[in-house]
This record gives sequence, structure tokens and C-alpha cells, in this order.
Amino acid sequence: MDPTQISLIVKALSDPNRLRIIQLLIYGEQCGCELLEQMQITQSTLSHHMKTLEDSGLVSSFRKGKWSHYSLNVDQWSAFRDYIESIRVASKDEDG
Repeated sequence: MDPTQISLIVKALSDPNRLRIIQLLIYGEQCGCELLEQMQITQSTLSHHMKTLEDSGLVSSFRKGKWSHYSLNVDQWSAFRDYIESIRVASKDEDG
């Protein structure tokens, strides 16, 4: 992962609303309408948060009718997890 991509992910995860959206998407794909109901935020606020999550690559979307449907991008999450793991491993090696 390059530093720019890591920065986008960290920024995306720095907001409590976006973290809540991620928690909701762990259970599978959701329609924007479902996220709106569960989050109790406005359509424009949801759109803002979803754009940030999509720009980071953590979330993917597609249109179905008038609504967007969102899901976690497993490949991006795996790459980010591997990056975080490499930091942890490096720290353990230095403690060693």
C-alpha cells in the first residue's frame, strides 16, 4: 500500500459516523435507504460519508433503481490489515 492510500483510509476511519457505517456493512450489502434509517442522518450527510469511504477504497457501491447499494471492499480491507500487521511485526522485532 502506498502512503497516499493509507492516508485516505486513516482519514475515512477517523469519523464516528463512518465507523458506524462500517459496522453496519460488516453484516453485508446495504441500500443507502437502510443506512439512512439506521444512522438517522440526512441524505446529503450520508452521501458525504459514503464518498469518503469509497474514495479510500474501503467501500464499493452500485446503483439499483434510485438507490445506491454499499458493501465492504474485502481486498482493500485485507491490504490495510496487512499494512497494520507489518507495523506490529516490525515493532515486535525491534523489541526483541
